[in-house]
Amino acid sequence: MTAGLIPLSAEVIVKIPFHDVDAASVAWHGHYIKYFELARCALLDKIDYNYMQMSASGYFWPVIDLQARYIQPVRFQQKIRVRATLKEWENRLLISYLIEDLETSQRLTKGRTIQVAVRMDNGEMQLASPPVLMEKLDLAR
Repeated sequence: MTAGLIPLSAEVIVKIPFHDVDAASVAWHGHYIKYFELARCALLDKIDYNYMQMSASGYFWPVIDLQARYIQPVRFQQKIRVRATLKEWENRLLISYLIEDLETSQRLTKGRTIQVAVRMDNGEMQLASPPVLMEKLDLAR
């Protein structure tokens, strides 16, 4: 970890919409990944390296691993805070997530994703994060 850089995090507030819930007014488990993605995009915006900038730099960053632990369900119209925190960046992007109730701060879900750089021109997975990411992170200090 580089001093001053980590923890680099971002958060979004989501009000659970009707189209995300089942007959019991509970959000379907797959939608939590969408909530992670919203926070991840806010985090990537902070370093000016979201998906459009990644593509322009010549790299795809596919998610190769995803974990979620559901502690308590989220429900229709509940307001949640979704926080994404960058934990690793040298050889991969490891981002952790925490979903909390906005009013009570009760932990509802936690998770993580791992993404790796893949060159767009030849599809080769990179064993180390490309210099463009390091430049973006250095500017975030």
